[in-house]
Amino acid sequence: MATQTFLLTIITIFFFFTSSASSHRNNLTVELIHRDSPHSPLYNPLHTVSDRLNAAFHRSISRSRQFSTKPDLQSGLVSTGSEYFMTISIGTPPTKTLAIADTGSDLTWIQCKPCQQCYKQNSPIFEKKKSSTYKTESCDSKACSELAEHEEGCDESSNICKYRYSYGDQSFTKGDIATETVSIDSTSGSPVSFPGTIFGCGYNNGGTFEETGSGIIGLGGGPLSLVSQLGSSIGKKFSYCLSHTVSVINLGTNSIPSNPSKDSAVHATPLIEKNPKTYYLLTLEAISVGKTKLPYTGEYGLNEDKSKKTTGNIVIDSGTTLTLLESGFYDKFGAKVEESMTGAKRVSDPEGNLPYCFQTGGKAIGLPEITMHFTGANVKLSPSNAFVKTSEDMVCLSMIPTTEVAIYGNLVQMDFLVGYDLEKKTVSFQKMACSGNGF
Repeated sequence: MATQTFLLTIITIFFFFTSSASSHRNNLTVELIHRDSPHSPLYNPLHTVSDRLNAAFHRSISRSRQFSTKPDLQSGLVSTGSEYFMTISIGTPPTKTLAIADTGSDLTWIQCKPCQQCYKQNSPIFEKKKSSTYKTESCDSKACSELAEHEEGCDESSNICKYRYSYGDQSFTKGDIATETVSIDSTSGSPVSFPGTIFGCGYNNGGTFEETGSGIIGLGGGPLSLVSQLGSSIGKKFSYCLSHTVSVINLGTNSIPSNPSKDSAVHATPLIEKNPKTYYLLTLEAISVGKTKLPYTGEYGLNEDKSKKTTGNIVIDSGTTLTLLESGFYDKFGAKVEESMTGAKRVSDPEGNLPYCFQTGGKAIGLPEITMHFTGANVKLSPSNAFVKTSEDMVCLSMIPTTEVAIYGNLVQMDFLVGYDLEKKTVSFQKMACSGNGF
């Protein structure tokens, strides 16, 4: 069943770190577990397929609020909106911990002893005093200056840089900025260590964080993210290919799509940098439904320069399931999708999550072809990108309206090799059979 297949979409993700021939980091693979996977500590076998789908849709809505708040009010993650967990080790000797991996956050932080206040955590909490490689950052360090509005201040007596993050659901973390050796287990060999990695050692943390995880691994576009810190070793390039079974993220100079075949052209679009730098922004110019091209009217609400609002108007995010489009445009877009449907009647979503749903009667129906027109890149979606089968006799458009920041979610990115060239500042799309399963 397509819905059941969807639930396996990102059960396991492997990271392939590729650098120079002299580096020992070549072909590193690391398991990343989706929260709905049977391998996840959050997995509940009593939940139905519908339960998990609806929960994922609710997380999309909650997560979207992180992109809609000024960066001086909250950081890059709604803590309850996490999708993936990743196991890392930190310190010497290493302490293994499970943390949230997030492309919408920068600073990596974990809970640390001694705690002023720490939420309950199933795994051991990191003890900095037991690590020989732990080192705090001073108030005048580059890392401290890059914290910008998230910097709480400094301990003048000890000259230690401090950080403070507060999240949209009132969760929070406070602590010291430090460097440590971060080790990542490889499924194909020995762990790979990254000495001198900047992270947050949180000793005052609380709110709705789940006790299965300890903190966050930041994979966003800001200078303190893990991706940015590995910049030179991975050639400032990475890509991922999301599918209905196993997905991969490739980091390194060979990860960007190249030498395309006739049937798998590479479509590249500029990566737009705005504040906060955490978010990866693209410019969506129009969406076609069949042969009808609808100009996109959404703007990026966080940009203070009104002349630049139409560029970089949508966040591309692998951690959000649904795609969110500006509500004024969405009304016209949805109406055109409904008009283009054949053999199906529009019905209401019983859960109230998705505005455009259609009853199939268990039969094959005609779904319109939808193409996303980014600047310089026309990305043609497959039916499984644009629609999701929520039950045996109902199919829904996997896009919803928003009055805030638009988001290009992970359903529409499936079965594409999505490449990020942070040096050339482009994002490319290449159609690829990441999974052998169709809609």
